[in-house]
Amino acid sequence: MGTSAEAEYAAFEDKVKRTVYIDNLSPQVTESVLQTALNQFGSVKSVQFIPNYLGPSNLAKCALIEMEHAKQVEGVILAATESPFMISGMPRPVRARRAEMEMFDERPAKPGRKIVCSWMKPNDPSFADAMQLKNFAKKSFAEADLLLELQEEEKLAHQQQDTLKTNYKKYEMIDALLADGTARRLARRYNMNVADD
Repeated sequence: MGTSAEAEYAAFEDKVKRTVYIDNLSPQVTESVLQTALNQFGSVKSVQFIPNYLGPSNLAKCALIEMEHAKQVEGVILAATESPFMISGMPRPVRARRAEMEMFDERPAKPGRKIVCSWMKPNDPSFADAMQLKNFAKKSFAEADLLLELQEEEKLAHQQQDTLKTNYKKYEMIDALLADGTARRLARRYNMNVADD
């Protein structure tokens, strides 16, 4: 049983070496688009998007792309660092780097390694540090939510301002047509009655 676990872990390590992590992808990018873009560097075996559970769905995506050979990963990283990456004919400043074991959801346990979990008691010397980390994480998530909310409000305010400006321009144009007599001339030309209010 030990040798099968070791073989499974060795296969996983090999998979990690053949995988590239790409960040800052457009939210509209699909698996087929990524495969097409990366097939120029070698054969793509699989594409796995990493979900962002904390933010809205319109944020940039990241993905783990498994290539057939480890050398192909270097080609992808080099291309992404030298110039904007072309995906569907559009340049995108993506970031690429080698994948790490911790990036994978399903990874086998390392043979011979045991992880023991236990509840931390308030009198434990590390309890204060753990609580500080927990509070820091809560604060960070709250700040991120507030920032996204403010950005949405700012975007809505800009849209409303643009709509107001557009409507104001339309009314100015109509007022100018009425003032210089163009509307009356057009009404006579097309045999329409225009009331002078």
